[in-house]
Amino acid sequence: MRTGTTTPDRVELAIGGMTCAACAGRIERKLNRLDGVRASVNFATERATVEVPAGLATATLVSTVEGAGYAATPVADQVADTEPAADDLRLRLGISALLSAPVIALSMVPAWQFPTWQWTALALSWVVVLVCAWPFHRAAAVNLRHGAATMDTLVSLGVTVASLWSVYALPFGGAGAVGMRHEFSLLPATGHATADIYFEVAVGVTTFLLLGRWLEARSKRRAGAALRALLALGAKDVAVLRAGVETRVPIGELGVGEVFVVRPGEKVATDGVVEDGTSAVDRSLVTGESVPEEVGPGSAVVGGAVNAGGRLLVRAARVGADTQLAQMARLVERAQTGKAQVQRLADRVSAVFVPVVLGIAVLTLVGWLLTGADADAAVTAAVAVLVIACPCALGLATPTALLVGTGRGAQLGILVKGPEVLESTRRVTAVVLDKTGTVTTGRMTVVDVVPADGTTVERLLRLAGAAEAASEHPIARAVASYAAEHGAVPPVEDFRNAEGLGVTGVVDGEPVVVGRPRLLAEHGVDLSDELLAAQAAAEAQGRTVIAAAAGGKALGLVAVADAVKPTSAEAITRLRALGLRPVLLTGDNEAVARAVAAQVGITDVVAEVMPAEKVAVVRRLQADGEVVAMVGDGVNDAPALAAADLGLAMGTGADAAIEAGDLTLVRGDLRLAADAIALSRRTLGTIKGNLFWAFAYNAAGVPLAAFGLLNPMLAGAAMALSSVFVVSNSLRLRRFRPAAA
Repeated sequence: MRTGTTTPDRVELAIGGMTCAACAGRIERKLNRLDGVRASVNFATERATVEVPAGLATATLVSTVEGAGYAATPVADQVADTEPAADDLRLRLGISALLSAPVIALSMVPAWQFPTWQWTALALSWVVVLVCAWPFHRAAAVNLRHGAATMDTLVSLGVTVASLWSVYALPFGGAGAVGMRHEFSLLPATGHATADIYFEVAVGVTTFLLLGRWLEARSKRRAGAALRALLALGAKDVAVLRAGVETRVPIGELGVGEVFVVRPGEKVATDGVVEDGTSAVDRSLVTGESVPEEVGPGSAVVGGAVNAGGRLLVRAARVGADTQLAQMARLVERAQTGKAQVQRLADRVSAVFVPVVLGIAVLTLVGWLLTGADADAAVTAAVAVLVIACPCALGLATPTALLVGTGRGAQLGILVKGPEVLESTRRVTAVVLDKTGTVTTGRMTVVDVVPADGTTVERLLRLAGAAEAASEHPIARAVASYAAEHGAVPPVEDFRNAEGLGVTGVVDGEPVVVGRPRLLAEHGVDLSDELLAAQAAAEAQGRTVIAAAAGGKALGLVAVADAVKPTSAEAITRLRALGLRPVLLTGDNEAVARAVAAQVGITDVVAEVMPAEKVAVVRRLQADGEVVAMVGDGVNDAPALAAADLGLAMGTGADAAIEAGDLTLVRGDLRLAADAIALSRRTLGTIKGNLFWAFAYNAAGVPLAAFGLLNPMLAGAAMALSSVFVVSNSLRLRRFRPAAA
């Protein structure tokens, strides 16, 4: 349960120079030491999200990060582009692979070892060790200056020790003798001290780690592709009508209230209201809704949607950071840069892991020497410990899954406010559904037409629709709209509105009365027994009945209701399949609520509650042991959304409801609630799977290396592959499909 608090200022910083999760942890600890500051640093997105007290300058945050040995720059809402880092890594990887291949081949295949092969290996390997592995050495040196050790420290030490040992062995240990043969095995070799060289270990570890880093950079870019695509949806320029003349200007120059032109095939530049023209607008890129929406004067349109039909004139309602597209991107990025609770354990482990590994490496070296083993075996085991222990996979386990999961959600029309929401979805047992606008359309719709004997449906709709067309009442508009769909509606004359009862007028020369049966009775028109029975049956189902009469005779009945959305029943079935108990909550009367619940398959109904009482219903369910998710769209749902363990707000509803929710469903389709919970659970499961394998890898690898059962080069390959596995496992979330897809 959440309570309202004052939200501190939020600052986003782009962080440069991070090479591993330990770097992120170090920056985070430095920032959190500042008074009143709460910081979260995400290694995958290379962003720091910092909540600061009023008055604290951003420059203070930047200097703190720089004091830790890293770069920091304030950023606007945008997605970090990992392409430059990937390009640099690709170049280093190419050079390293080209030079490492002959070194490894010569070291592993005795038949290829010509008389002075080891000196050739020395020349090739030092280019790899000094140039290609420079990012590891540089990061290790920076951290050493600040009294810290990171995973780069382990890599740099391992590569340097293997190289220096080999350089010493060539002139002083007999390894440089002409005709020396070098055997390779899966296990570290043993023999005379300094009898072997380890150039293949140094270059192999460097190449495999560069490969891992490059694949990480590529994967992080792929993981953030959904958000970059979301940001790219917006138009870059717009044709604005100024003094009756079309002027094409950059989108940033468009102001609220200005009218702009959207031609067929163009994107709607920003959120607005159609002033003139009719068309079909494709919102699939923004909301995931596959069916184009028909729009006309007065219709709201969202920026980024594509005009599939005629020319539209649209008056801008929101621009820049206030548009729905910008808000969606902001929500998604904040979710991606946050941390789920399960990541906190990985952060705590990573913070102490490197010093512990350094200690284990020293103990391994000393232990082997004390048992009488050769120095080369002791050094090999210690190097293997340094290399195998790098917990990069731990640092990538959560952020990569969040990147992909929240990005995929944005594509489907599901916006996750923060990673902590994922834990909530796992525990939810009951889902409370607001009726109006959530399960139902929120609009009155004609659901039945009952003509009197001797009257046709066409005549009933023609006369009733004509009279109601002059009224602005929601029920009247529903009847008039339905009648217009079934034939031409003539004009009404002498129109009069009977407040709370109905309307009267003259249509085709006949006096017409449309409204409650009481209004007809006042005009001397009684309903037949058949019509009275139909009225009673409709009202028993929670429908509102409108009677119509013309020329002093009853024409029949029109039943209207807040129609159930066609997808709601399927949504309830899918929520039940997720193990959730659906509860319908509404302020409507019991009969209406029960009728709607029966249509969609809900058995638990709480009706006739005031808006303030919705919170009490949520809390009562929580007191009964339920973990409650609440789905709503209105302002009166906001307190209940905030009180629930998990709030799902319909994006088609009020801003207050969206602000109070944890998940925002961009479309008014209740099936998205089931999709959101399923995707959140899948993402959380992926995070846990990633963390398990990352922990298991380190837990198994370090003892094997310490006991001399792992060749350092293979340790480097395994370490790189563990990170690649975690990222690849996260990328599987891109294939998440809704149950109905």
